[in-house]
Amino acid sequence: MLIKGNLLKLFTFFTIFTFSLTFAPAQKKSKKSKNAVPPGKAVMWEKVNIARRDTFYGPGGREMQPDLSRITFIKKETGGHNTKYRIKDGSGKVWVAKLGREAQPETAAVRLLWALGYKTEIVYLIPTLTIPGKGTFKNVRLEARPENYERLGNWDWRNNPFKGTNEFQGLKIMMVLLHNWDIVKVNNTLLGTIGRNGREVQYVVGDLGRTFGRLGNNNLPVIYRLGRTTGRPQQYAKSILVRDVENGKIELSYKGKLRDIFKDVTVSNGRWLADLLLRLEDRQIEDAFRAANYSPSDIAILKNAVKAKIDELDEATNQNLAMR
Repeated sequence: MLIKGNLLKLFTFFTIFTFSLTFAPAQKKSKKSKNAVPPGKAVMWEKVNIARRDTFYGPGGREMQPDLSRITFIKKETGGHNTKYRIKDGSGKVWVAKLGREAQPETAAVRLLWALGYKTEIVYLIPTLTIPGKGTFKNVRLEARPENYERLGNWDWRNNPFKGTNEFQGLKIMMVLLHNWDIVKVNNTLLGTIGRNGREVQYVVGDLGRTFGRLGNNNLPVIYRLGRTTGRPQQYAKSILVRDVENGKIELSYKGKLRDIFKDVTVSNGRWLADLLLRLEDRQIEDAFRAANYSPSDIAILKNAVKAKIDELDEATNQNLAMR
């Protein structure tokens, strides 16, 4: 019995040891591949001729406009707080249709970021869209799913290749300028594609729907959510961008998630972005909101509010740079 017991223990040990040698390396490799970003040049922003950006048609231009002659329902998308459907248009292009209040502000926010040179999704706002079997909907945002773009996961506000750069700090300022209160990793998308310099991995804020409204009332845990709104032009117009400037840093008027990431924005970072924003023409700002199907009165309110925030940033960075 003793011999049999020892043999059984030896057999068990040998089995476990063999199993660990066989499968442990594979598991480690799998974990590594899951978290790794495919090779390519990391791109968040690139220098563009801002004055020539067509903010009505946006990053997809005229040529990428959806063909609404025939819509085919593919499936319902999961995740997120808004109803989304994957559809195919008359030319065979695939889109994700987002319904609800976020569709209009997201369309405009994408165009303003893209106009400055930031990488964005390709989106269009359709005033009325019928999806077979689902119904007819007003103000639907269509987001492209081009075959030459690979969706590679998400990137982190606290850990990315652009930390400390003007383009990253400028993106933070833009989140406050747009009043985006949904600053979370899951809304940041990595897009793999072939760009001007070969393989690119684009760092994109993929969900900009919770913009052009009001931030929360305070910075208290959980309670900061109270008072937040989306797509409310008059409330957006009452907000400010810059609260104060001290010791070479800009205190942005932000309340909400990850507020600590906004504390290291410098006057120099702000000046870099202000110089870009000041190149936007009134027509371009108006066209961004016109593309989102806002009413003429709302377009006027939103345009003036955006311009007021640009002036805030310009004034704050000019004065403080002059005093240095």
